[in-house]
Amino acid sequence: MNHFSIQEIAQHVSGKIIGDIDIVITGLEQIERAQPGQLTFIGSRKYLKYWKQSGASAALVSEGLELSAGKRSLIQVASADLAIAQVLELFAPAPPRFTAGVHATAVVDPTAVLGNNVSIGPGCYLGPGVSVGDDSLLYANVTVMDESSIGCRAVVWPGVVVRDRCHIGDDCILCQNASIGSDGFGYRPSLDKQTLVKIPQIGDVIIGNRVEVGANSCIDRGKFSSTRIGDGTKIDNLVQIGHNCSIGQSCIIVAATAIGGSVTMGDFTTVAGEVAISDHVTIGSHVTIGGGSIVISDVESHQFVSGFPAAPHKTTLQQWASLKKLPAVLKKLNLAKEQ
Repeated sequence: MNHFSIQEIAQHVSGKIIGDIDIVITGLEQIERAQPGQLTFIGSRKYLKYWKQSGASAALVSEGLELSAGKRSLIQVASADLAIAQVLELFAPAPPRFTAGVHATAVVDPTAVLGNNVSIGPGCYLGPGVSVGDDSLLYANVTVMDESSIGCRAVVWPGVVVRDRCHIGDDCILCQNASIGSDGFGYRPSLDKQTLVKIPQIGDVIIGNRVEVGANSCIDRGKFSSTRIGDGTKIDNLVQIGHNCSIGQSCIIVAATAIGGSVTMGDFTTVAGEVAISDHVTIGSHVTIGGGSIVISDVESHQFVSGFPAAPHKTTLQQWASLKKLPAVLKKLNLAKEQ
């Protein structure tokens, strides 16, 4: 097990030690569960109350939070949330063991092009015209179909399917069972209204650099052109992104979100869990959409919206407060009528 002195950790995160400088850290844990020898983190005022009862030997603390170290240690940093990410890298176990090269059970078409130091796991399939960039790692049972490409330094976990003519940039992570390039959900009633006619989806998916796609998430191909995911965007588990969407750079899309077709989303927008976004909606940059919201109309940049239908968050809170008061108001009205 890895262990580091408090001084080594402070140096790694460019932090300032307050309190005991001789503590050795053997692990990391959230503040309520931490035990002696473990490091925790306090990123906001609401967690200060847990420090006194916590068993942690030390904590990363964001600047501006007043806290006494006592006989323990505090490492003061600009952002405890970012600093803990750096420390997690120190304590991270090695990734699953993997033999470099192409596994004997993998099927790689003769026309596929593999870069330097590429590893292809057991049961993988790489179709005609596929290319995989340098230092990329495909774990077991990954499927990459015809004319698709994966950039350099990608990590593709088991069960991922990349359909034909889809293109993934450098430094991407595709978690297990993600589906890239499945058919968009396009159907129209037949003229006699007796059946549904499938609309062919002849586009592709283009994913930028440093994108992460969570487990069991689906990104559908475009009907005519491309579904696009911008550089640095992070997509959680169980997310559905419909055909012809254009998602900007460094967006965060949280679990169980469903995005309809032809949605346009700007840069640095955060979509919380279980959000539904109707098709053909345009959402600006630096927008936050609260959890469970349903977005049925355009949202301008730099807005925080929530609710159903999604409205400015302050308006939604006022509506909820009014609804809570409604039974009392109705009771008063009924009493007034009786009198």
